[in-house]
Amino acid sequence: MKNKYNLTLEQNIFLAKRNLVDNIYANARMEGLNITFPETKTILEGVNVPNLKIDEIQCILNLRDAWKYLINNIHADFNLDFICKINELVARNESISWGILRQGGVQITGTDYIPEIPNEEDVKQQINNILQIENATERAIEYMLYGMRSQLFWDGNKRTSTICANKIMIENGCGIIKVPDNKLKDFTILLSEFYSTNNKEKIKQFIFDNCIDGIVFKNNQ
Repeated sequence: MKNKYNLTLEQNIFLAKRNLVDNIYANARMEGLNITFPETKTILEGVNVPNLKIDEIQCILNLRDAWKYLINNIHADFNLDFICKINELVARNESISWGILRQGGVQITGTDYIPEIPNEEDVKQQINNILQIENATERAIEYMLYGMRSQLFWDGNKRTSTICANKIMIENGCGIIKVPDNKLKDFTILLSEFYSTNNKEKIKQFIFDNCIDGIVFKNNQ
């Protein structure tokens, strides 16, 4: 796998900030939130949206805080502590606990796969193994899929995993991973298949082909 984009860190941070509303909207939709882009933008502008539930508004504000933390701490080490901090922000006031590894069993809707209760040392080893992958885009996608299937936390795993994957993408100038609305159904089908089989090749290629955004510069030569 090759990088689709080769940006400077400054260019990639600019991209993340410029498309912040779109990134947050995509994260919320991937988690199943029934919200529109204009509603997302309105919430982030600090204006009340009467027809939305309090927990839907909370989800958007949590995503805002997680993305801000990511951008402000782009030079931080990518490790379990960083991942837990992102989940703390993403899942705040939404689950049994947030910012710590899940300590009980869960089931995933739509699949018979039951993820194991995470063991801290095993998780750290898996993260270390993923960080050894040479190509940064592949490294980011691999972490994203690992975090989702492992269900490391009680809630917010898809959001947490995607934002953490974008830490790897941004710091290496590889663009932004987000699942656009018109690809969400296909992504969900492939994700369910991946949960059941642990075969990641189809969904990895799908993410690479359809879910990476960047900046294309005009050739001035």
